[in-house]
Amino acid sequence: MAMIANLAIQGLQMLLVVALAPGLVGLVRKVKARLMRRRGASVLQPYRDIARLLRKEVVLAENASWLFRAAPYLIFAATWVAAALVPTFATGLQFSWTADLIALVALLGSARFFLALAGMDVGTPFGGLGSSREMMIAAMAEPAMLLTVFAVALVAGSTQLSTVVQVMATGVGLRVSLGMALIALIIVALAENARIPVDNPATHLELTMVHEAMVLEYSGRHLAMIEIAAALKLLLYVSLIACVFLPWGIAQEGDGGMALLTGLALYLVKLAGGGVALAVFETSIAKMRVFRVPDYLGAALMLGLLGTLLLFVSRNL
Repeated sequence: MAMIANLAIQGLQMLLVVALAPGLVGLVRKVKARLMRRRGASVLQPYRDIARLLRKEVVLAENASWLFRAAPYLIFAATWVAAALVPTFATGLQFSWTADLIALVALLGSARFFLALAGMDVGTPFGGLGSSREMMIAAMAEPAMLLTVFAVALVAGSTQLSTVVQVMATGVGLRVSLGMALIALIIVALAENARIPVDNPATHLELTMVHEAMVLEYSGRHLAMIEIAAALKLLLYVSLIACVFLPWGIAQEGDGGMALLTGLALYLVKLAGGGVALAVFETSIAKMRVFRVPDYLGAALMLGLLGTLLLFVSRNL
């Protein structure tokens, strides 16, 4: 019975992340619209968009290969697995032993790899432009992400997410290294999710597109899979920041149903708070030029490196 209960809770988390991801995107759009004194679309609009895309027919270019057809499903699968491994409302779930921070970086990297290949597959100028920009961003974002992982792992003594959350929940005090790691992770999250100031998710201007340029040739259910994957990635980073740096209320292994419900309620509050904070930040800042993005991500790289070096100098910093 314990095995069945653990599998049920793990399945609930997997369904929860994919169900909440479009809602998080809708919340960010709604708050941004209200801050700009516009009414804005409903929070549920992303769900309607995805449902409409799933009903539409797929239109493929004549020279599209099998990779172009398979990439949306591979991207969705890799991103969904990565998002489902992040502890949301409870730790110590059935598959928590696979939830390793380095494995998360690898899964996100594989999804990015397939997306860039798909963008270049048809041979359109916009696809190649977006793929080259995506790889430029990834060349700085992935090392910064790994250095952030190392800084957190040195504090927790493990790269396993459940262990990290348990250590952080017990209280590690205020640390300069963790503050640097948090800022670096936020910078990487904005870049990885194609948000302002790195990219504007609402634009289709040729000179500024990054993510949108790679998916212009997709339609129907293929585009729906990519849109869900993009929403899942945003939810993944918000959940990662919440569970590592704000682990309060997460149910621990062996806790009862009340602790699970409390953890779920607090997770929803953290998710909503992250969406509102993102909307406020994007509304208050302008998009930077593409050639300034390496400098922006270089700051995250240096913060992650300094945080890791401080922990090597003294474990109390």
